[in-house]
Amino acid sequence: MSDSFGTPCPCGSGALYEACCGPLHHGERHAATAEALMRSRYAAYATGDADYLFRTWHPRTRPSTVGIDPGIVWKGLTVLDVVAGGSDDEVGEVEFTAAYDDAVMRERSSFERRGGRWVYVDGE
Repeated sequence: MSDSFGTPCPCGSGALYEACCGPLHHGERHAATAEALMRSRYAAYATGDADYLFRTWHPRTRPSTVGIDPGIVWKGLTVLDVVAGGSDDEVGEVEFTAAYDDAVMRERSSFERRGGRWVYVDGE
């Protein structure tokens, strides 16, 4: 994982990495909402933090190993829609586009709260 001190967070929040997704990646705090978890997972892909992706993936749906292609350059995240996933919810969905290299992926991700923490379930 690269050292991103003093750089804007890849999640697109406008905050610095160390004040935004950095504390989530380092286990200093947990995502308060499904959207915050989704943004932090995007930032984990962008910074190469496969361990964070593994830890925040629902054990029922995650693969046995999680890898990140170091050749992919992530270029930006746009949140399109958020359904539930707030601090009082147990489930939520976030639809987004993620630009990388010369392509864009679009996904509607499902999240649920497990043991008081948001986890990624799956996406379509």
